[in-house]
Amino acid sequence: MKITILTLFPEMFAPLFGSVIGRAVKAEKLNIEVVNIRDFAENKHFKCDDYPFGGGAGMVMMPQPIGSAIKAVDPEHRAHRIYLSPKGETFRQDKAFGLLGYEHLILLCGHYEGVDQRVIDLYIDEEISIGDYVLTGGELPAMVVCDCIARYVDGVISDKSLVDESFGENGLEYPQYTRPAVYEGVSVPEVLLSGNHADIDKWRREQSKKLTQKLRPDLLD
Repeated sequence: MKITILTLFPEMFAPLFGSVIGRAVKAEKLNIEVVNIRDFAENKHFKCDDYPFGGGAGMVMMPQPIGSAIKAVDPEHRAHRIYLSPKGETFRQDKAFGLLGYEHLILLCGHYEGVDQRVIDLYIDEEISIGDYVLTGGELPAMVVCDCIARYVDGVISDKSLVDESFGENGLEYPQYTRPAVYEGVSVPEVLLSGNHADIDKWRREQSKKLTQKLRPDLLD
């Protein structure tokens, strides 16, 4: 899978190339490219924003640099183009699974007061939000979406690590424990030390259900 990120601030994406995702990129299991929209501005100062027509606070990203960037990285519109926006559909696990079906994703990061609506109308396939709040730009949402999707690309993470995750079965993951068996007087549940895998599986299912009912009952509806 290839993921192209269009942004005015490419330096913000350095952390994305660390840890698991960074190793996957180096191993060529995943292709992530970060493109600076400013490189496509056709004015001498590489200006990418201007005042909104009709007045109002803030600045709006201009259509020309964004449109030119999109056409350069996806001239035949073969990629699925996403604008990270608080107006979009809320990003959930099932959406991540759905996006895995595309060979190439383009993630457009807005900034300031957003992007010219003509960019959305002409070039964008869908808008995605990571929650009901407003951020200074689309860079953090793009990293969230990219990280979530990348985990399910073949070879990025072992299949065993993807079993029984939170939200995978519309529920939260059961509690996890590791050594030592006793920490500050608190012991690991005995069933996990028993070696009885049937009992362990049963305990984990029960704990998953209890946690979901307590913390996220909406997932059980």
